[in-house]
Amino acid sequence: MSEAAAPAPAAAPAAKRPPSTSLAPLAKYKLVFLGDQSVGKTSIITRFMYDNFDRHYQATIGIDFLSKTMYLEDRTVRLQLWDTAGQERFRSLIPSYIRDSSVAVVVYDVSNRASFLNTAKWVEDVRAERGNDVVICLVGNKTDLGNDKRQVSTEEGEERARKDGLLFMECSAKAGYNVKSLFRKLATALPGSADAAGAGGNGVASPANSNLVDIKLSAAPANVDEAKSCGC
Repeated sequence: MSEAAAPAPAAAPAAKRPPSTSLAPLAKYKLVFLGDQSVGKTSIITRFMYDNFDRHYQATIGIDFLSKTMYLEDRTVRLQLWDTAGQERFRSLIPSYIRDSSVAVVVYDVSNRASFLNTAKWVEDVRAERGNDVVICLVGNKTDLGNDKRQVSTEEGEERARKDGLLFMECSAKAGYNVKSLFRKLATALPGSADAAGAGGNGVASPANSNLVDIKLSAAPANVDEAKSCGC
């Protein structure tokens, strides 16, 4: 009598694949800072990057570049900060840096009315290169100088931003007032962020950019640090 065939061995369980360790590429965004000479563009960037203020900045020659990673609730972004010279002789260089920017930060000095009036030309330059495919923020710097030296009120800045479809904020690079808040608002207004997508038409924005977030401001302190010198 023949013996029964031995049962075939059970198949070995399929090997488990190790979990993927690849990371999604870090989203990078270019922020270009524009404005007249001595309004404090470099000071704002330096305060954000290093939490430092230097009273003796030299004028930016051409273009400077810095980069910083920001960790937000919904994602991590890499901000590429391009600091442009405000002197007229470098004006011809600016359009090439605006061309592929995600954000344009147009800065004026609240104690210098001419620098505020000139923001119209800077905004015009941005629109000429990027149309409505860019976030533009109007920023009034040097609030630490106090109301006695102000030549541009907060209300006037807000009205200009509302009229031109811009974000708006006032800050003091010298005192550190509102600088971190500025960059956080810029980061959350970037394409693809949850806040930008969910803002709907409630922000200070043109119809083509109705997904931008508004920046709600409390009144700036009349004199943040009693400074009597330049608050670049």
